[in-house]
Amino acid sequence: IWDAKTGGEVQSFQHKHIVKSVNFSRDSVFLATGSNEKLLRIFDLNKSAEAVTTFNGHTSGIKHVMFFQNDRRIISCADDKTVRIWDPLSGQEIHKMEFSAIPTSLEVSRDESIVTIAHGNCVSFWNAESLSKVNEVTVPTLVNTASLHRDKTMFVCGGEDLKMYKFDYTTGKEIESFKGHFGPVHCVRFSPDGELYASGSEDGTLRLWQTTIGKTYGLWKCVDKVGSPQDLHQQEITAI
Repeated sequence: IWDAKTGGEVQSFQHKHIVKSVNFSRDSVFLATGSNEKLLRIFDLNKSAEAVTTFNGHTSGIKHVMFFQNDRRIISCADDKTVRIWDPLSGQEIHKMEFSAIPTSLEVSRDESIVTIAHGNCVSFWNAESLSKVNEVTVPTLVNTASLHRDKTMFVCGGEDLKMYKFDYTTGKEIESFKGHFGPVHCVRFSPDGELYASGSEDGTLRLWQTTIGKTYGLWKCVDKVGSPQDLHQQEITAI
């Protein structure tokens, strides 16, 4: 964990393999981690660096982990083609959802009503309480990441064909697509106000996109050319 102002290291937590995902609880007291050890861990940031709870169940490396349902549950997805729901107090698995392709990313909507899951060439949307599927849209590429707009009118996604896609959430129709990255897109997220979305790619760049192109927004200025990834990040970006 790093101090956002000074850049100094505040705390560290040792794992035996690559950590793929981390997520703070709402009160920032707990940190959940998911790694290639196939384990989920919860750390109490006010105590020692030892995990207070360890979750066993996934049979392959973990892709994504998040607190949700007001921190009453934890949701995770992994290379074993499952999404699992956990009790953060006991570490017990509560529910398991199986997919035909690896679920590569999770997002919980800001009002915590919808869980967005990217898997294969689909983006599916699930009721966060009942865990029933409410919508699914097919995407013209293997999709790695997706983000639902705060008003639930649209979602954006990206994947292996280097493009960013925008879809109508209700009809599932493609609104538009853009190609700016030079590598597969691994993460996309809307800004809290929904006016922008950010994408991170294997090309080492982080890019900002305007939700409504041409709309006046702060100091936003449209440009004709997309810059070269040279001299920017030298490693792929997998989370934002």
